Amino acid sequence: MGWLLLLIGTIGWHVGMFGMFKKAGIEPWKALIPFYNTWCIVEKTNIPRFWFWIQLIPIAGQFVTIWITIIFVMHFGRFSLIDHTLTVLFPFIYFPYLGFSKDVKYAGHDVVKRYRKSASREWVDAGVFAVVAATIIRTFVFEAYTIPTESMEKTLLVNDFLFVNKMSYGPRIPQTPISFPFVHNVMPFSVTTPSYTKLVQLPYTRLPGFTNVKRNDVVVFNFPAGDTIINLPDFGSKMPYYDVLRQSFNGNRDALFAEYPILIHPMDKTDNYIKRCIGVGGDTLQIKDGDVYLNSVKNIIPTYSQSEYIVETNGQVFSEEFLQTQLHIDVNDESRQEMYPYAAKPNSWVINMSPTEAQAVAKQPNFRSIEPAYINAPGSVYPYSPGNNWTPDNYGPIFIPKKGSTLTLTRDNIDIYRRLISVYEGQKLEERDGKFFINGKETNQYTCHWTYYWMMGDNRHRSQDSRYWGFVPETNVVGKASLIWFSWEHGPRWSRLFKSIR
Repeated sequence: MGWLLLLIGTIGWHVGMFGMFKKAGIEPWKALIPFYNTWCIVEKTNIPRFWFWIQLIPIAGQFVTIWITIIFVMHFGRFSLIDHTLTVLFPFIYFPYLGFSKDVKYAGHDVVKRYRKSASREWVDAGVFAVVAATIIRTFVFEAYTIPTESMEKTLLVNDFLFVNKMSYGPRIPQTPISFPFVHNVMPFSVTTPSYTKLVQLPYTRLPGFTNVKRNDVVVFNFPAGDTIINLPDFGSKMPYYDVLRQSFNGNRDALFAEYPILIHPMDKTDNYIKRCIGVGGDTLQIKDGDVYLNSVKNIIPTYSQSEYIVETNGQVFSEEFLQTQLHIDVNDESRQEMYPYAAKPNSWVINMSPTEAQAVAKQPNFRSIEPAYINAPGSVYPYSPGNNWTPDNYGPIFIPKKGSTLTLTRDNIDIYRRLISVYEGQKLEERDGKFFINGKETNQYTCHWTYYWMMGDNRHRSQDSRYWGFVPETNVVGKASLIWFSWEHGPRWSRLFKSIR
């Protein structure tokens, strides 16, 4: 559908220009040659020629091309906001009208020189320019992002405000280009109304960047399992559709659809997540007792990462001052559950903290012992295969594919790679009589089109990450989290302002 609309738009644009060129005294065949047609407009309308070359700059240049065509339309005596809106949004309809309507004549330079904008029109034009400029920057250069959850604590805190650098890995061309400005996927003052239309959908394209995603980068990406959501405030990405489908409906989609409203997001409009890239394409990852191993080598532990520890005391509790100043635990905020009694052992507490904070606990006079608290819940993690005994703290090994990797599919690993093949890469995968068929051809070999990543939160026991929904394809990567420009908790956190993210 998207390609059909693009084809219609392209044909309409050039057909209209053909007629407009003829009326303007330019040989009409020149309208059919890309870029040369705008060169002819620049010459005819006396636009400084450097603007022709500026339009060759990727992305920003497309807006210059639009401006050049608006100037050309003005030479037909068309100055109103409606005329210029039609030029920007519906040129494939408006240009044929200008080019072939007997009521429209080419007016030339004198009409343009005599035209004077009203004060209100000046304000409208300035506002449009500001929106366009800000949209370009937000889409292709950097974007502000707010930390909504505790999954990256204490590297990143709730209500840290970040700049996400989209140039690092290369900016993406919007796949869903028609949307309300300055919002991601829902309209302002709404939590369920989409801010975009799927009328036009473009293929995934990424411009060159400065680097590739590397291990331990903090990355913002579109939530891969957020393509389908239950479109209610308490669900969305907070309670993913696939979890509800598996846990409450035993895979019965019809029953779930009958009970809940469902919304399918385009890939670039799924919710934004922020995690640390633990593994890149080509790595084999395994988690042993909470420690991550890549290719059999123990990975570094992020400085401010958190996990849960079981701490035994002599019966005396830690002081409120110590909890607040050393462990940064708000004792009055019970909803966070950063510290709670450990029922299986007397005088013991489960405390969520960093390794450095654990060392501070060990120095307290009421300290007796400390040990990691592991989550041992077989079957609670991706790929949720029957009989799989992986847990959040003992996981894998699992191979992370990269572009060109050839996977040998077996009954033991098909659950790991099924979604990768059928959803992320868009292939038709079937299983019949113990055999695999890809696009109708029997095979147990599949070569990946994209590179994949493994993302995990630094707050290891409070993070919804790749352990629960699998790989992040390169198509979903938005940018690199680079700078905390503001932070707030009952007032500004001054020590975090303009802090780089590591």
